[in-house]
Amino acid sequence: MHEPIPRGANGSEDQAAEHLRFIREVMERTASFTAVPGWSMFWVGLMALPAAFLAARQPTVDRFLLVWLFALVAALAVGVTGLRRKAHRSGVSLRSGPGRKYILNMAPPLVAGIVLTVALWQRGDAEMLAAIWLLLYGAGTITGGGNSVGLIPVLGLLFMALGVLALLLPLDHWMLATGFGGLHIGFGLAIARKYGG
Repeated sequence: MHEPIPRGANGSEDQAAEHLRFIREVMERTASFTAVPGWSMFWVGLMALPAAFLAARQPTVDRFLLVWLFALVAALAVGVTGLRRKAHRSGVSLRSGPGRKYILNMAPPLVAGIVLTVALWQRGDAEMLAAIWLLLYGAGTITGGGNSVGLIPVLGLLFMALGVLALLLPLDHWMLATGFGGLHIGFGLAIARKYGG
């Protein structure tokens, strides 16, 4: 004959499950996103250098933007592929927890950059593009990387500093090459070495 279940035992199991669920959610919220792909960042930087060189030699805003659009598409392909691979190797989901937070925090400044780029393009005004791209990419990198490896927010701050310089100095193409090329190469190598690819 079975012993009777003590009164309230199921309630205790439910409470324990609820506590475990709460603990898991808190751990996910506070966990760092370490699946930043250093090698992908490095390759994105290498692609940005010829893009900056070619864009600087374009006679019109349309052609300048076309060069950077091709570079953006290539960079997204390399970056997303590398992010997925490293997240998979690290056992990190991009749909929940730190991975999702990284993407959602980075997206708003980047969307703002796209909107401002289209608005300035329609006006035929490319003067502010380098500063806008550098500042907003830097802001996105800081907000996205706030819960990531320590080098990512530093990278964002350096991008923002270049954005400020692009506002003050007529060296837009050099700032774009330094940021999207040089910083990505340097930080990509550092992240690959320190955080495993």
